[in-house]
Amino acid sequence: MSVDYTVVIPTVGRECLSVVLNALADGHGPAPREVIVVDDRPHPGPDLPVPEGIQVVRSGGRGPAAARNAGWRAAKSEWIAFLDDDVLPPPDWKASLVKDVAELPVDVAATQARIVVPLPADRAPTDWERGTAGLMDGRWITADMAYRRTVLARVGGFDERFPRAYREDAELALRVQAAGHRIVAGDRETVHPVREAGFLASLRAQRGNADDALMRRLLGPGWRAKVGGRPTRLPWHAATTAAGLAAVLFGLKSWRPAALLAGLVWGGLTAQFAYHRIAPGPKTVDEIARMVVTSVAIPPAACVHRLRGELRHRAVRR
Repeated sequence: MSVDYTVVIPTVGRECLSVVLNALADGHGPAPREVIVVDDRPHPGPDLPVPEGIQVVRSGGRGPAAARNAGWRAAKSEWIAFLDDDVLPPPDWKASLVKDVAELPVDVAATQARIVVPLPADRAPTDWERGTAGLMDGRWITADMAYRRTVLARVGGFDERFPRAYREDAELALRVQAAGHRIVAGDRETVHPVREAGFLASLRAQRGNADDALMRRLLGPGWRAKVGGRPTRLPWHAATTAAGLAAVLFGLKSWRPAALLAGLVWGGLTAQFAYHRIAPGPKTVDEIARMVVTSVAIPPAACVHRLRGELRHRAVRR
């Protein structure tokens, strides 16, 4: 069975890149025409530790969307298989990919893998682990996604206004389908381990609210249903933030009853949010501390990032 495909892997130089490349080299099945690693470090230092024969292109640190565009545009194959640099393709990945794409009808533009996120068996998953596990139910996840290169060229590839690994894959898939193409689920599986995350990882993730603003501008207010997204907590974050600001303002004005009432509302909403995140988790001291601290900081951060996105993308038209 013959399929002409290229593997494109964007990276910022994480050590896990070698794991992906070794898994591809050691696996069985028809080899790709080429493997292209896209160096998306803003200021590349030493050369990436890639084996001989792997092409490296640079994208200037502009984010995964721009990196993937640089990769597929440098390729010549009929199919472009995108892999993230932190996944673990199983030994039969190449054979499974070829089986997934071989003899697909011409109206099928892409095939998506099943993403498997290993979770601990001896305890409840943490908030970060549960968030990563959401990839298993996600649509059009480019952690492992194969597209026809001609279709990518026809629709213009990924929208490089998305600077993070967030929403850029869903927006492309919706645009591809709007152009009359189908996207199907393949049978191949790819493991996506839960990567290590710092104490404030969930707080940093709130930057994605700016990308939600761009999605709303591009696709209209019903965009979330189109991508199968869960209801957003942004209205609750806005209410929590407003209550906290009101408590501070009323306190500065010495309006004590009003300040007390606003403070109680803020405390109640914050406690509810923290409990919602702590209850399904392992309830260790570290996890509880992380959830309490970030549950205080997330509501205003989410609002600030969403406002920043609305302002930045205010001129975007559907």
